[in-house]
Amino acid sequence: MPLSKRKALVVSDGYGDNIFNVVNFGAIGDGLKDDSKGFKDAWDAACGSSASSPAVVVPQGKTFLLQPLTFNGRCNSNNITFQIDGKLIAPSEPSAWECKRNCHHWIGFKNLDGLSIQGSGTINGQGSKWWKLYCKDYNTGCQLRKPTGFLIANSKNVEISGLTFEDSPKMHIAFESSTSIHASHLRIKAPGNSPNTDGIHIQRSTNVTIHNTTIQTGDDCISIGDGSKYIDIRNIECGPGHGISIGSLGIMGKTETVEFVHVKNVSFYGTTNGVRIKTWQGGHGYARNIKFERITSYASTRPIVIDQFYCPHKHCKDQTSAVEISNVVYEEIHGTSHKEIAVQLSCSESTPCKNITMKSFFLFPSVNYSRHEQGKEGVDSFRWQPLNIDSLERGLAGL
Repeated sequence: MPLSKRKALVVSDGYGDNIFNVVNFGAIGDGLKDDSKGFKDAWDAACGSSASSPAVVVPQGKTFLLQPLTFNGRCNSNNITFQIDGKLIAPSEPSAWECKRNCHHWIGFKNLDGLSIQGSGTINGQGSKWWKLYCKDYNTGCQLRKPTGFLIANSKNVEISGLTFEDSPKMHIAFESSTSIHASHLRIKAPGNSPNTDGIHIQRSTNVTIHNTTIQTGDDCISIGDGSKYIDIRNIECGPGHGISIGSLGIMGKTETVEFVHVKNVSFYGTTNGVRIKTWQGGHGYARNIKFERITSYASTRPIVIDQFYCPHKHCKDQTSAVEISNVVYEEIHGTSHKEIAVQLSCSESTPCKNITMKSFFLFPSVNYSRHEQGKEGVDSFRWQPLNIDSLERGLAGL
């Protein structure tokens, strides 16, 4: 069923031919016993049900301990509801995870068409001990990779709303290889110093909307990766965190692309960045047709960033090829910057940024700002290539 025509069900905790309460399938909900089997059995029954609108119910007032678990399609119905009103927790010790090494995700939904994940519940990845096991994809010799908390993959027509996500080992939510995904009214929370805990990550996905969501985390509030297009993000509160990022793109010489992204009505509170496009030297591909509109910065360190020299480990070789960045619009950008340099445009000489437009653009230094302040230093050096920037004089007048 097309996403625009689907309506979320109002689900009770009771019985019925279309209601599959995890407690009725053996889940205890005491926060101690592994309830994975009860969840898997409830899902399998709902997925195979002949009911037109089956619903898996996770009741309120209980805490369910889950090992890594994937809910797979192809289901008989294309209008399934997964109602989460209780609390889900992951094992607190990395050694207690049954996947042991290279856990890809904790909770996953794959190969589905027509799913609503909703409720008032909390999904807590208990990731604090994972955060100390630093291992990123560009590190050689990594033996233990942190899992994403909540994954939607190879799916379409999925809605996710109302839930709270806390303390994921890595990214809180990831949309991968999916289309027509709508996320709204979510709350995502992790400490500002928790590494790699992106709020929402989008990868190889199309027609994704993220609306009316609050994100506090230790990495990007929202990150948009390779193969993503037609992304609509609006009415977001972000901070602490690293802002909203496109990229990074082009790592290890890869060809990667992002296009048709609209970010509107976003407030950043003390973030290290506001809106950012970041690409690696030596990469190929493009980031294009992007609009940032009605952005408000409250003492973000760098409210506006384009960086074609992204290098978090500071040991990158100079390379001439670069991901092309073009047709980017910044409109109605207001607020304060924690540092003197509010706008960083670090563009390649060989593949310069093109058609960058700035208008109605006013940023001022912040004074006595404390909320979510992170205090990281901005980049000291620029690599400038003359750009085709319309209304630049007006845009920089308030800096």
